[in-house]
Amino acid sequence: MSREAVIVSTARTGLAKSGRGGFNNTHGAAMAGHAIKHAIERAKIDPAQVEDVLMGCGAPEGATGMNVGRLAAIWAGCPVTTSGTTVNRFCSSGLQTIAMAAGRIVNEGVPCAIGAGVESISLVQMGGQNINRLTEEKLMQEKPELWMAMIETAEIVAERYGVSREYQDEYALRSQQRIAAAQQNGIFKDEIVPMKTKMKVVNKETGEESLVDYVVEKDECNRPETTLESLQGLKPVFKNGQKVKEGKYVTAGNASQLSDGAAAVVLMERKEAEKNGSDILGVFRGFAVAGCEPDEMGIGPVFAIPRLLDRHGLKIDDIDLWELNEAFASQCLYSRDRLGIDPEKYNVNGGSIAIGHPFGMTGARCTGHILLEGRRRKQAGQNVKYGVVTMCIGGGMGAAGLFEFA
Repeated sequence: MSREAVIVSTARTGLAKSGRGGFNNTHGAAMAGHAIKHAIERAKIDPAQVEDVLMGCGAPEGATGMNVGRLAAIWAGCPVTTSGTTVNRFCSSGLQTIAMAAGRIVNEGVPCAIGAGVESISLVQMGGQNINRLTEEKLMQEKPELWMAMIETAEIVAERYGVSREYQDEYALRSQQRIAAAQQNGIFKDEIVPMKTKMKVVNKETGEESLVDYVVEKDECNRPETTLESLQGLKPVFKNGQKVKEGKYVTAGNASQLSDGAAAVVLMERKEAEKNGSDILGVFRGFAVAGCEPDEMGIGPVFAIPRLLDRHGLKIDDIDLWELNEAFASQCLYSRDRLGIDPEKYNVNGGSIAIGHPFGMTGARCTGHILLEGRRRKQAGQNVKYGVVTMCIGGGMGAAGLFEFA
């Protein structure tokens, strides 16, 4: 009988505002370790059963200066016999680690592994480190778009494919409304594990810094009071001084927020999970990546999704739930409409435009969320079978993972 990789639990932190939120002084290993610890507890396994922790991180060189996967495993209470590694496929790092963990379970005999993701934008991008800005002469001559700011690529997608500012703002409002409704209905309580922190606070008058006790217990970045009028009143934020070029489309309201957080997913071989008595949320069925032009990196899912579905003999309409990361409204709208995805199956509880996008974490968050949403719908009597998690990726790529609900 062939081996299967099943997901038996998920856990994550709430998402806190980068720079001003509860994780602005919290090490990436602590956030990730917290998520891993509680995912292990929810899986009802001994930490020693975890053979490897694969940790996605968009800027690992700045987040820790070390292997954050190994650090997080030890922080979570795993014994030294549990190994750890760090993976960077930028915005899809958290999804990539889940695919890699599943591959090791199916092909290498691993009984249990964790796929996870973490990002501290507060301590890296806002902490003074010049991440992802060092260029290379040959590549700069041949493909300078590789270093293009993602917000500029979102402007290009909107311009190139005719995604209007009004359409983007309407979508951003829908994301805010769906997140607010999900919060009100307690949808995220099965995911989020509150975490005590020491938050850095700066006195605006004196500039004096202090640390205060704080608990990140929910997603803190969304704005339930958002209206279409307030979104329409925001000015585009992209401005390149050297080119004297200003944006037309992308605002703070229709782009993903900068936030910090971590998420973890425990995977086991099916027979191992059944022997252990662990609750099976779903089965990992496949993963595909594809490349596209770096200056329109946001449309990567347009190329990754057909590749994934073709390999499994599936069509767009065969997928019951979609999580396509909302890096920017322009790219997720174009990708959705180009592929013909039903809006009622797509980001059904909102997404990153409302609650934020810690780059390396989001893929793991979306995976845990889609599996729990699939379970809720099956328990409600709905006939749902497949879910797809898909991401655009800086540098011009897309990734997509296929999951079957248990």
